[in-house]
Amino acid sequence: MIQETVISQSDCRSRQTQPRCRYTQETREQRCGKDHTLRRHLVDCHEPIRVAEEITMLALLASWLQFVIPQPCFDKYFTEYDFLNGECFKVVVSKGLGYGIIVGSILVKVPQIVKILNAKSAQGISILSTSLELAAVTASLAYGYNKGFPFSAYGEAGFLVLQTAIIAFLIFFYGGNVGMGVFYTTVFTAFLGYLMSGQAPTGLITGLQSAVIPNVVIARMIQVVTNIKNGSTGQLSLVTVFLLFAGSLARIFTSLQETGDNVLVMTYIVSTACNFLILFQIFYYSNKTKTSTQQKKKPKRS
Repeated sequence: MIQETVISQSDCRSRQTQPRCRYTQETREQRCGKDHTLRRHLVDCHEPIRVAEEITMLALLASWLQFVIPQPCFDKYFTEYDFLNGECFKVVVSKGLGYGIIVGSILVKVPQIVKILNAKSAQGISILSTSLELAAVTASLAYGYNKGFPFSAYGEAGFLVLQTAIIAFLIFFYGGNVGMGVFYTTVFTAFLGYLMSGQAPTGLITGLQSAVIPNVVIARMIQVVTNIKNGSTGQLSLVTVFLLFAGSLARIFTSLQETGDNVLVMTYIVSTACNFLILFQIFYYSNKTKTSTQQKKKPKRS
C-alpha cells in the first residue's frame, strides 16, 4: 500500500536514518526544497512486519505441537488433512499420555510426603521397600536416557527418583537416624550422577533395568506383608498409590507404541499388578477400620 505524505525539512533530516520505511530516491533539492516541505511516495513497511510476526508465531506453535504430533503425522494432519489416519492416532494418544504421566509425576508422591510431614511419622512405610522402589525408578531413568528413548517415554522417572529419595530420607529422619539418612542420600546421589554421566558401562545399565522386575515385585510384596502384619496401611497415601497404578497402566501402551522394548513393557505390566494389590489393601483396611470404629461406638444393650 502506497501513501503520499508531507513533512517538514527538520522531519526530513530526522527520518533519513529510519531503516523501517523505504521511499523513492530523489535529489537533495527535491527532498528538502526552499519551501521546507517534502512530497514523496512512502511504502508501507508495517504490513510485511505484521506478516513476518504471524509467520514466526505459527512456526513456534507448530514446533510446540510437534512434541505431541511428531513428523510425519504433523504433515498428515495439517498438510494432507488426513485426520483419520489410524497409526498417527495411536502416536498422538501415546505422546499425550506420556506427557500427561510426566506432568502428573511432578506431584505424584507429594501427598505421601505431606502425609509423613503432617504426622511427623513414617510408620508403616518400609525402608527396604522404598529403597527397592528407588532402585527401580533410577534404573528406568538411566536406561531410557542412555538408550535415547523419547523423553515422553521415561521422563516421569526423574521426578519419581527425586520424590522417592525424599521419602527414604524422611523414614530415617523420623526414625531418629538423621546421620544415616544423610549418608544414604549422599551415596545415592553420587551413584545416580555416575549412571547419568555417560561413563557407566552399557551392560551395567541394561542389567539394572533387567533387575527392575524382581525389584518391583519384592518391594511391593514387602509392603503388602507389612500392611498385613500391621493390620493397616499406616501412612500410605491413597492418592499416591492410585496415581502410581494409573501411571504404570498407561505406560504399558506408551512403551509398546514409542519404544517396542519388551523389558519395559513387562516391567510396567508387573508394576501395574503390584500397585493394584496395594491399592486394594488401602480400600480393604480402610473399610475394616471404619467398621470396627462403628461397632465400638454402638451402645451396649443391658
